[in-house]
Amino acid sequence: MTTCAIVSFRLGLTDGVSIVADTWAEALEAFGFEVVTVAGDGPVDRLVPGLAIDAAAPPPLGEVEDALADADLVVVENLCTIPLNLPAARAVAGTLRGRPAILHHHDPAWQRPHLAHITELPPTDPAWRHVTINDLTVAELAARGILAVRIYNGFDTTPRPGDRTGVRARLGVAGDELLLAHPVRAIERKGVPAALALCEALGATYWLLGGAEDGYGPELERLLAGARCRVVRHALPHGPDIYAAPDAIVFPSTWEGFGNPPIEAAIARLPVAVGDYPVGRELRALGFEWFDADDPSQLGAFLAAPDPALLDANAAVAAAHFSLERMAESLRDLLDAAGWLP
Repeated sequence: MTTCAIVSFRLGLTDGVSIVADTWAEALEAFGFEVVTVAGDGPVDRLVPGLAIDAAAPPPLGEVEDALADADLVVVENLCTIPLNLPAARAVAGTLRGRPAILHHHDPAWQRPHLAHITELPPTDPAWRHVTINDLTVAELAARGILAVRIYNGFDTTPRPGDRTGVRARLGVAGDELLLAHPVRAIERKGVPAALALCEALGATYWLLGGAEDGYGPELERLLAGARCRVVRHALPHGPDIYAAPDAIVFPSTWEGFGNPPIEAAIARLPVAVGDYPVGRELRALGFEWFDADDPSQLGAFLAAPDPALLDANAAVAAAHFSLERMAESLRDLLDAAGWLP
């Protein structure tokens, strides 16, 4: 059996990288690989604590080497892209020199102002292939002398019904209560103030699914305490229930490497208000009709007089560009060209 190891800071959780890694794992297994997961955090096959974002100490090189020793192919999910644990990135890159590997880049350091001064990532090697989740990063890597291909994140584009009534009951939200969901971790770039302002303008209840990270807790508590709308904070496992309960999705991010929720909202036939972030503009250009998160009147007008044709059009764009099948086909083509298929 040909083994592929997927390695990252954390895997098997509800963050965007974990979710995308799960879809790659399913595709790789369908190609004939035995997939093992390696990370510093999460329900993984091989736990190496030193790979975690908040690791207390660097990973011992021997632990990294042992965890990846039997892998015929290694997929590195963002760990060698964003400098959240540089000793871990160095250890993984050193272990993989000269070995078949895919470095899957979600958000490199230069795309985050507070990390842009760190220039040693991503590493590269003639034996490796580089994959990005958007065209913007392909161009930025090329300017740095690294050839990459873009493979958009893949989604199950068959709508799956969720339990609207049951979830609303768990949230304490009435059946006729206007509910807008913000399915993100609470960090500065996710635009919590803008999401609250939109809910306040529409008289809606604000549902935040994720907890605070990156030291954002005190600011989040201040914002929510001063909100002029009802606030619900309740996590749910990633799945259709997240999109069954709300009337719309708010996603006013100022930066995303991709942004899964607007695509998932399109598949679920929900309207979504999206911030003007660069990759969001790239995705909009494919044909999505998203509302401006800074103009509550747009989403408000739709909710007052819903247009099923708009929802149908968004679902069609998602199916055309972001299906699991299309993602898997692109990944297979990459592996085939490299001679790495089992």
